[in-house]
Amino acid sequence: MQSPVRRVVILGAAGRDFHDFNTVYRDKPDHRIVAFTATQIPGIAGRRYPASLAGALYPDGIPIVAEDGLEDLIRGEKVDLCVFSYSDVAHVQVMHLASRAIAAGADFLLLGADRTMLKSKVPVIAVTAVRTGAGKSQTTRYLSRMLKEQGLRVVAIRHPMPYGDLAAQACQRFATYDDLDREKCTIEEREEYEPHLDNGFVVYAGVDYGQILKRAEAEADVILWDGGNNDLPFYVPDLHICIADPHRPGHETAYHPGEANFRRADVILINKCDTADEGNIHAIETAAAKLNPKARCLRANSPVVCEHPELVLGKRALVVEDGPTLTHGGMSFGAGLVAAKKAGAAAIVDPLPYAVGSIAATFRKYPNATGILPAMGYDDAQVAELAETIARTPCDVVVIGTPIDLTRVVRLARPSVRVQYELQEVVPGRLAEEVARVVPASVRASR
Repeated sequence: MQSPVRRVVILGAAGRDFHDFNTVYRDKPDHRIVAFTATQIPGIAGRRYPASLAGALYPDGIPIVAEDGLEDLIRGEKVDLCVFSYSDVAHVQVMHLASRAIAAGADFLLLGADRTMLKSKVPVIAVTAVRTGAGKSQTTRYLSRMLKEQGLRVVAIRHPMPYGDLAAQACQRFATYDDLDREKCTIEEREEYEPHLDNGFVVYAGVDYGQILKRAEAEADVILWDGGNNDLPFYVPDLHICIADPHRPGHETAYHPGEANFRRADVILINKCDTADEGNIHAIETAAAKLNPKARCLRANSPVVCEHPELVLGKRALVVEDGPTLTHGGMSFGAGLVAAKKAGAAAIVDPLPYAVGSIAATFRKYPNATGILPAMGYDDAQVAELAETIARTPCDVVVIGTPIDLTRVVRLARPSVRVQYELQEVVPGRLAEEVARVVPASVRASR
């Protein structure tokens, strides 16, 4: 007797959900994906996962609908199973979603990490985190420079952020700023891609990470997986580094799937030690010893440098920070605020009273961000609202803590300064030892 086809909804946020579909469900005739749901990112519902990516079982593609209507979707489509497929979510929120699915009549599933990881032909070093904003980007840049100094060809593959035409974004390669402009990258995408380009490295991203891997392998001796949020790697890592944040102690066991990264990692790197309380650092080291005793636990600093501190001294500063760090990352400050205070700003101007449109809505949704400005810019309209909010805020200088050159996207009428931050090992050479363990000497010698 033939088993019945299970009707499935994949709960996502335009990233992990598509990868889980591609690797687990795309060619399974005993499962029927009736929809993806979407959350976290504005404007990503109401689209379709295109037929060109969905495969032969889905000639019309798959609808993407808002997560808010989950119960009606389950009942209306007679859904058997909800698969949770996004990241940086508190454990209690995951279980609330599970309860919603179960109450509406569906099963609830979390896929195991190994089921969705693809195997590379070249060594993969994966950088993940316990939370958004812990310091993955500067760690990846630090590793890429280290490998480049050894003469190795390094390619970064970035966690997906496909918020536009999914078919066109199946496999994206970025080597220049012109590539970013051509692909109409959002501010969030630029925040992740530009620092790699500035350091001379190619970045891949997109939707189909099997296709991406094949292209990247053709030009890489080593692949760096630059994770997004606190998600698990999409590729089997030869070295898995998980970044922990001592400004948020305890989060390593309170968020999904960051806790899984913390438990699986080969190296737990506690970042921002130069600005953190020693007790918080020690608490994470204690948690690491208990939950992942096989991992090597290292400390690192993240020194913040303001390019023109004299422009900030004694001035009223508007601080613009990395968007995801302040939104679903839950932080109330970032590198920009640290730098502005260090440079002697007379006051940090609160942009909330001057926020317009979707920027004002962001503050309502994420009140933790009050007092500083998240660099939201998922479409042209939101970029325009960000620019208007900045223009309306009475300040003397704009301190840009987001990793991108914001002036390439937003025209600023007031002086601005950029803030840079890099990884600095407390005990130099420890990460190099770990890299040498997984990148064979034969590979390094051949270069």
